[in-house]
Amino acid sequence: MELMIEALSEGGQATSSNAYCINGQPGDFYNCSRETTHRISADYGKTNLLRLVNSVQNTNMYFAIANHSLTVVGLDGAYIKPLVTRYIMITPGQSMDILVTADQPLGEYYIILSPFFDGQADDFDHSIASAIFQYSGNYTYTGLPAYPSDFPGWEDKQPATFFVKQLRSLNSAEHPIDVPKDNEITTRMFITIEVGLRHCPNDSCAGPLGDRLAAALNNISFANPSVDVLQAYYNNITGYYTADFPDLPPVGFNFTSDDLGTANVTMVDKGTKVKVLNYNASVEIILQGTDVMNSAETHPMHLHGFRFYVVGLGEGNFDNGTAPETYNLYDPPEMNTVPAPRDGWAVIRFRANNPGVWYFHCHFDRHMSWGMDMAFIVKNGNTAETSIREPPAYMPPCEADSSLLTALRSYLQQKA
Repeated sequence: MELMIEALSEGGQATSSNAYCINGQPGDFYNCSRETTHRISADYGKTNLLRLVNSVQNTNMYFAIANHSLTVVGLDGAYIKPLVTRYIMITPGQSMDILVTADQPLGEYYIILSPFFDGQADDFDHSIASAIFQYSGNYTYTGLPAYPSDFPGWEDKQPATFFVKQLRSLNSAEHPIDVPKDNEITTRMFITIEVGLRHCPNDSCAGPLGDRLAAALNNISFANPSVDVLQAYYNNITGYYTADFPDLPPVGFNFTSDDLGTANVTMVDKGTKVKVLNYNASVEIILQGTDVMNSAETHPMHLHGFRFYVVGLGEGNFDNGTAPETYNLYDPPEMNTVPAPRDGWAVIRFRANNPGVWYFHCHFDRHMSWGMDMAFIVKNGNTAETSIREPPAYMPPCEADSSLLTALRSYLQQKA
């Protein structure tokens, strides 16, 4: 929180981390943790289930175990068709269930966690975290653990794209899917993802040209209200949000051009805008990456309250004529976080059958704090079971030691 407040107060970049960790340890490549590197013991011939969660704040990650195949069977709490791979790419906020069979010679094998970054700023932590997958039993092993020989590099985009495009839901009798079909869609949105600027008087901020870095969806940089949207909506309190988040960006342009530095596309608006959905609406959202200020990268877009189906992924500007022909409506993966590709697009669909107020945001903390977020309000259905629950009788107040959170909220209110 201290680092976030510092970055927001100056309007520039956030401080990069010193290391990534696997279960709290940076691993063998750091003197501080060489003796405490996390280890996973495996019996020869047995299959192990790894539940992997990416809690890194601002970086997508590659993950592999030397000389071992990984079989991904679950993603964001939903089963998928088993995917056998030598590596995975996992974004912040994602979870995966992975099977690993101990079928190699008795010994030790590095588990490697390395950043995947396809932006241009090169402002990320380049370090690599490690753990050790070690076989149990009586054997003598004095060498270094084996290292993955075919591991993607930091900026290797193709392996990340290839991995995501292979993901498929089960779509079986035991695990059916419910992806909205074309003729069922009642709400269509086209949302651009961008990092831009807010003007600072006298060029007083630490961002480009003395302005403040601000991220946005459809050119709206989200402003955190002093009363949260859920309470304002439930209690019918006006003045804290508006229900006019746009279904389309305010202006159209070549979103993936490498020459998007002019003020008409870099300057974003600020506001607390939400999108209201009827209960059980069938929603399609096209997420379009942009290269405003040469800041394009893969953004992990995360929706609270739902899992959605990722029915399409592609490069370049979305083409309404050709893109839908590539959609997978038979067995698309069911996720709650989609890596919207750099200079490309992703299409998600879901049914709005969970009444309430639900946050939608980039899972990079710095982008979220800069305003790359919005909220959906899903109206009640016609029954008690399809309506938002009443608040609990007692809502615990913030603790006295949450001064940093209070300071951040106060600061964001002032800037809104």
